[in-house]
Amino acid sequence: MIQEFKERNPSVSEDDLEQLIVNIVLAGARGVPVTRNATGDSNWNFGQAFFFAGTVVTTIGYGHVTPSTEAGKMFTMIYGIVGIPMTLIFFTSLVDRLMVPTTALLHYLARRLRRHNHFRVQCIHLTISFLTLLGFFFCLPAAIFNYLEDGWGYLDSLYYCFISLTTVGLGDYIPGDSPYQQYRSLYKILTTIYLLFGLVVMVLILNIFYEIPELNFGNMFLLKSDEYIPKDDTEGRFLISNRRRSYGTSDTTQHPPTNTSDDSRGSYEA
Repeated sequence: MIQEFKERNPSVSEDDLEQLIVNIVLAGARGVPVTRNATGDSNWNFGQAFFFAGTVVTTIGYGHVTPSTEAGKMFTMIYGIVGIPMTLIFFTSLVDRLMVPTTALLHYLARRLRRHNHFRVQCIHLTISFLTLLGFFFCLPAAIFNYLEDGWGYLDSLYYCFISLTTVGLGDYIPGDSPYQQYRSLYKILTTIYLLFGLVVMVLILNIFYEIPELNFGNMFLLKSDEYIPKDDTEGRFLISNRRRSYGTSDTTQHPPTNTSDDSRGSYEA
């Protein structure tokens, strides 16, 4: 390709051509469109900056736009150190709120499906929640991206939703980066809001999955000291012997031998 360009444009030196290619690559890596000599909005307008901030605190990190100054890099590190934990706290609090209607749905299904055991009702509840996530946060947004983005097929749009909501963030598909994209700032802000709420619902589905003991594969990695030991037929408790040893208390299931001899009593009094 380069050789053909040289043959058609013999007046362009090889050094100038190489420099042009380097500039194009750097511009593309920073999210600046160079195709068709398009002049668009600033690369760091409010919408783009809002989108960048969202990808930092959610750890998606597409990498298509990065700070180039030392001050910008320093601020990004400080912002990530503070913003990522705060975002996790926000997600946890919001998921706790969403668990209230989700649990109400589970109780409703339990009343309606009395003939089924609790595990089957939980699986039905998980299926309904997963289909809701799949429809409203994968299939529907994919159709919207397919309509708005030039050159994106429906599979490409669905792929973008999956890569984003799983925080893989490969960065090969970025919405709103077309040089002729209208209302780019608004588009970027709405996309960021979609990503935030989509991640919250992803955490909610994982939480629902975790609430089913039969599907909680984490139980396979529990230590023997962490096993759940029932106290009687109706209630149970956790016996963690290592923790009790650290506090100096004996296990309630194991009583140390009691020595009532005078010698032993005298030794304790001494």
